[in-house]
Amino acid sequence: METVKYIVKRILIALLILFGVSIIIYMLARMMPTDYVDNQYLPAVSNGTMSQEDVDRIKEIYGLNVPDAYLSVKTDAKTSAVSGKSFTKNTKEITYDKIQRGVMSREEWYTGSYDAGEYRIYLDSTSEKIDGVSVFTPTTYRIYTVHMRGTSVVEGEGEDDKTESNDNSVITLDEELRPVEQGTWSVNEDGTIAFVLTHSAENGSWKEEAPFAFNADMIYRVASFWDKAGALFGGYFNWLGNLVQGDFGMSFKYKKPVQTVIVSNMGISFAIAFIATILQFAIAIPLGIKAATNQYGVVDYTVTVLTMMGISLPTFFLAAIVIRLFSVQLGWFPVNGLVSSLPTDASWFLRMGDMLWHMVLPMFVLVVLSVGSLMRYTRTNTLEVLNADYIRTARAKGLSERSVVYKHAFRNTMIPLVTMMAGILPSLFGGAMITETVFAIPGIGKLAYDALIVADVPFIMGYNMFIAIMTVLGTLLSDLMYAVVDPRVKIGR
Repeated sequence: METVKYIVKRILIALLILFGVSIIIYMLARMMPTDYVDNQYLPAVSNGTMSQEDVDRIKEIYGLNVPDAYLSVKTDAKTSAVSGKSFTKNTKEITYDKIQRGVMSREEWYTGSYDAGEYRIYLDSTSEKIDGVSVFTPTTYRIYTVHMRGTSVVEGEGEDDKTESNDNSVITLDEELRPVEQGTWSVNEDGTIAFVLTHSAENGSWKEEAPFAFNADMIYRVASFWDKAGALFGGYFNWLGNLVQGDFGMSFKYKKPVQTVIVSNMGISFAIAFIATILQFAIAIPLGIKAATNQYGVVDYTVTVLTMMGISLPTFFLAAIVIRLFSVQLGWFPVNGLVSSLPTDASWFLRMGDMLWHMVLPMFVLVVLSVGSLMRYTRTNTLEVLNADYIRTARAKGLSERSVVYKHAFRNTMIPLVTMMAGILPSLFGGAMITETVFAIPGIGKLAYDALIVADVPFIMGYNMFIAIMTVLGTLLSDLMYAVVDPRVKIGR
């Protein structure tokens, strides 16, 4: 019962920690440039398949669309669905300046879609070039109710490539629009809008009505500090609410749900990290114990020098050296990638062997870089244990040095090493970003790096939150393992 209470307590503390971590991750992600998002949708906006308002709504889901100013449609017409509502869209202060200077027409400025809760109004227009200038002519207005807001991928969507984005596909809003009313609109001389209601909705289709005319005010307002802060916090809590439901968001770069990208590409990273971790412990712990039992001897100095060299080498530098030596000059291993060009009828055994052969150099780099710190940690702990009173007592009893070291000292040496388990779990599932990038391995680490350099905010937020969850779970597992390796530790006390 005490164990259950302890675990529940630790989980509650972990949830509080994750909440704080999520705020930090979100704020850091928001500091990244979002030009990638706008540039990605530029062709769709240019050819008319998407509107800028649609792009802004997608960005709003993640709090990326901090408003500059607002343009609102408001009327008190009693027989219209817009009565008493303020339909608003984001605009720019520079656009308002263009209107004041006569560079842009009000018809062009007003054209677009506006939201008011679950309602949306579209002000449609046609444009034509007259003497090289685009002239907008108002046509119809349409009012809908909006349901099932979310995101989806259209145009070129496919499962043929799990790692790279499909440039022919775009992320769009997944929503259902149900008609309410429609009619025509025009701009009055004073800048207000003249509406003429001609159709209402009946059973999902338009029903012609007797024309009814009414006016609406167009209200321009610069966004205040609280408007911008509200957009940021609204985006955060929207993302957090989806996260609680297991939805990490839609990756802008990979055009897939973030959790799908992580799960689909985590396997290779886990395989490399798992094998490297096993080798790391299998090499570092015996070397650390050997160095401690031969303190200041030849073995101790040799192992220490070699491991310190490994610790000091940057990942990209060591990776470049082994690629040049073992791949370019000796030709023993592939330069990069995960698979070679094999015959289509190649057996699974041959394909598995080819993949393992590609993984040798990345695992070698990971082991060399990590074995040094673990070895030094083991050596220090072993020396501390070997100087304890009970070890001297065991030696005084006439026990062999091997029995003293591996029977009495080894278990107590492992107790401090349990703390390292907190970092093992995220390292197994999080991927080795630099190593995977240098060796062009399509693991989750390389995908995170590629998403980072293009400011794919949903993926960056989801990936870092995934690592945070793994770290918290690793810490909980580390605490529980203390009771296993050290009988003096009692859970719940």
